[in-house]
Amino acid sequence: MFEQSKKYFSYLFNPLDLLRTKKVLQVNPTVPAARTEPEEIKLFVYDFDAANVVTKELETVPECFGYLDTPRTTWMNVDGLRKADVEKICNHYGIHYLITEDILSIGQRPKMDEMDGIVFCLLNMLYFNEKDSSVEAEQISIVLGKNFVISFQEDAAKDVFNPLREKLKAAGSKVRQNKADFLFYSLIDMIVDNYFIVMEKLGEKIEGLEEDIVRNANTRSLSKINMLRKEMILLKRSVGPVRELVNGILRSDSELIDDRTEKYFKDVYDHIIQANDLAENYRDMMMNLHDLYLSNVNLKMNEVMKVMAVVTCLLAPATVIGGIFGMNFENMRWLHTNTTFIVAASSMVLIPLLMIRIFRKRGWF
Repeated sequence: MFEQSKKYFSYLFNPLDLLRTKKVLQVNPTVPAARTEPEEIKLFVYDFDAANVVTKELETVPECFGYLDTPRTTWMNVDGLRKADVEKICNHYGIHYLITEDILSIGQRPKMDEMDGIVFCLLNMLYFNEKDSSVEAEQISIVLGKNFVISFQEDAAKDVFNPLREKLKAAGSKVRQNKADFLFYSLIDMIVDNYFIVMEKLGEKIEGLEEDIVRNANTRSLSKINMLRKEMILLKRSVGPVRELVNGILRSDSELIDDRTEKYFKDVYDHIIQANDLAENYRDMMMNLHDLYLSNVNLKMNEVMKVMAVVTCLLAPATVIGGIFGMNFENMRWLHTNTTFIVAASSMVLIPLLMIRIFRKRGWF
């Protein structure tokens, strides 16, 4: 009995759920970053133009300094944020100190800044963990300068840029034919497009949960609803501000962004509006699921109460008859006749049967 109670209690109170809540909701940008620095970072450089592309994995940070003045477009991808190395790269490429702080921050709200001839944007790459049915976010910073783009990300194992790397290998691709601002757009566009993949996975989980609730709503269903609501909070917090980010790029007067590239950012803006609308729809679905769960629980309770009421009504005649003939009086008419027991027992059976027929005729059950 104790084990069964413990199992159901775990559905309602799960310490992992509390940790997830703390991770999703509690973010304080004034607290210094407490990130565990990696033992090493990985630097990948893609130096290209319309005719050629050179791909290198650099061993040390100073090796990347020579790409500042290259006539070709350079994309430098930094995997792993080690404070000393990030500061060296930022100092050499003329990236403002405040931008460097944002790159090294944790849980920063997606934003866009323009300082000292540099366009900077910070946003989250999202992934869906199938094992835990949770949304995982990785903060990524992208810096656009003259003829170069630098992307800083925390985890090399999680990346959505492989399609872009394939495009860089193709000589006729638009990325190769255009400048750094188009590469800047391509990185943001792939991050935004991946939002839809994550939301599609969440949508499948929501639809499956809806079917479970309709079939058999229980305390575990409530636990799943709460878990998915937390994932929706994380999704909304990551996707919502990106609209302002892209809008800021469109309103920017920076010379680094060509007028011909603006139409591509407008396309990203349309996508992020659609992603926001979809996130709102999913949030409404989660509220509806909660209402559906409560309705099903109340319906089950009503069914139980109806069955108990019917049983009570059916037993009432037998209780009354047994109570009358069971009274402790010496002189009771018909009490000591041969047919009294048969009549009483028959009445206890026939009256409930008649009541059942009347209840069915009225459609009560």
